[in-house]
Amino acid sequence: MRSGLQLKPGAALKSIRTERGLTLADVSKLTGFTVSTLSKIENDKVDVTVDKLLRITLALEVNAADLFGTVAVRKNTETSSMRRSITRAGEGKSVSVQNGHYSYHAFDILNKNLTPIIGEVTAKSLDEFGDFHRHVGEEFVYVLEGELALYTDVYAPAYLSAGDSIYFDSSMGHAYVAVGDASCRIVSVFTTSESDILQMIQSSAKPISALSGGSKTKKSA
Repeated sequence: MRSGLQLKPGAALKSIRTERGLTLADVSKLTGFTVSTLSKIENDKVDVTVDKLLRITLALEVNAADLFGTVAVRKNTETSSMRRSITRAGEGKSVSVQNGHYSYHAFDILNKNLTPIIGEVTAKSLDEFGDFHRHVGEEFVYVLEGELALYTDVYAPAYLSAGDSIYFDSSMGHAYVAVGDASCRIVSVFTTSESDILQMIQSSAKPISALSGGSKTKKSA
């Protein structure tokens, strides 16, 4: 997961800004970032964290996926109904938060009905995961490696091993917790847009500095 490409939407941000006739000072007023910070983001001199990404997309009223790829790619995917996208190994757009590392696939296709991700779950307890996630739509999870405890605010925890899967209503509060010491990797496909997912991750995640390395979650007898 860590080998995936990191979010570097600087060139796309600059393209969107210039298309709209905005200066760095204009975007600074909209986002609250300094002109110097925005210049560094546009030139990929700083990593773009989830909170920065959210502030930019909300201020410019664009989909998070609009900050990736060229203008030509965005136009082509919007006008074509015969769409396809190939994501090679290590090419997913990666987002890291305190409870896991997530690689978004088919990220160059906008306004798609399904969002596929490969995730490495690192949270070992509910405290470490943070607040439950909840978002409109449905979700499918398949365990690639290790063991996953899927908590919801409706059902008892579901313990899934490699090869197991679960399909559920993602409007239920839910949380991913890795069980044991082995790496826990999953495939997750959901019907919620990327921008809503990024906003959900940021709003529900605790700052990394607040983590205390909670106790490991174990199966109940």
